[in-house]
Amino acid sequence: MYGFLSFFFFFFLGYVGNSVTTFVLQLMGLDVASLNTVQFSNHAGYRRLKGFRTTAGQISDLYDGLKGCGLDDFGMLLTGYVPSEECVEAVGKVAKDMKEKEGGCFWLLDPVMGDQDRLYVSEGVLPVYKSLVGMADLIVPNQFEAELLSGVKVDSLPSLSRAISELHRIYNVPHVVITSVTFTNGDKKMLCAGSSATSSGIPRSFVFNVEIIDGFFSGTGDMFAALTLARFREEAEKSGLEVVQSWRCDDTLGPLELPLCKAIGKVLGSMHLVLVQTQLARDRILGKKMEGKEVEVGSEGYIRLTKASELRLVQCQSELKDPELGYEAVILK
Repeated sequence: MYGFLSFFFFFFLGYVGNSVTTFVLQLMGLDVASLNTVQFSNHAGYRRLKGFRTTAGQISDLYDGLKGCGLDDFGMLLTGYVPSEECVEAVGKVAKDMKEKEGGCFWLLDPVMGDQDRLYVSEGVLPVYKSLVGMADLIVPNQFEAELLSGVKVDSLPSLSRAISELHRIYNVPHVVITSVTFTNGDKKMLCAGSSATSSGIPRSFVFNVEIIDGFFSGTGDMFAALTLARFREEAEKSGLEVVQSWRCDDTLGPLELPLCKAIGKVLGSMHLVLVQTQLARDRILGKKMEGKEVEVGSEGYIRLTKASELRLVQCQSELKDPELGYEAVILK
């Protein structure tokens, strides 16, 4: 399927953040079919919401409906937030079916489980994800999720490198990106690290230093995952890898030459520019009224702040498509 179409069919299962994911992928030229794993009035950052969670049976039924119409010939799959272990199992069955089709399917798995040492799914979700990671082509856990999956506490560059090595070793997953890594050293930077393993499983790890933009912005994980899939596909296509299983590249390439590394540099450039524009828009909306003020979570002031901090994606289409800013990686040892 890869390389013979002017567009790529793409299937996304995820959270209400799929509005972010779908917009970004369509802007990048991909045709998207999306399936909500929850149907909420708004994202959870507001701490108030109405709606319902999609059941495992509904996920399976919706996918079966696509199959029944011959609409399941997808070249890529991205999965995000899934609310329960039963639903994660259902998503795993969908992924397995798609990957076993002729031509295969590239699966970017975002194992959304929690952040900052806190789970926001049931504990039963973790073992299900552990059983599925080996089927994925690329995983994009955050720091906490990488710790849960690898068993390595990430609190230094050496431990970050070990966590990546363990993810490759335990699950034999070809590509890994760990997002939003911070150490408790007062640094105003965060790290984004990744690796594409060689055919013998040896990590080729790289790391980016990323400037932290002041504020809390919901949907950044969805934006990162969508941009990563689109940019990685572009880089794979340039190298003729879109017809290769898991988009694996030649073992002779070094960490900084990897298509994944080049893709993440562009992704981080777009992320930075979008967040800067979002921050400026937030400050224009709020003015001086809330500068330096502490706001209680869930209060009306908190709601105003959250609303003013919504990602300015529509206003940043050029930044998403053609970022002038790019990030440079260094080798992670």
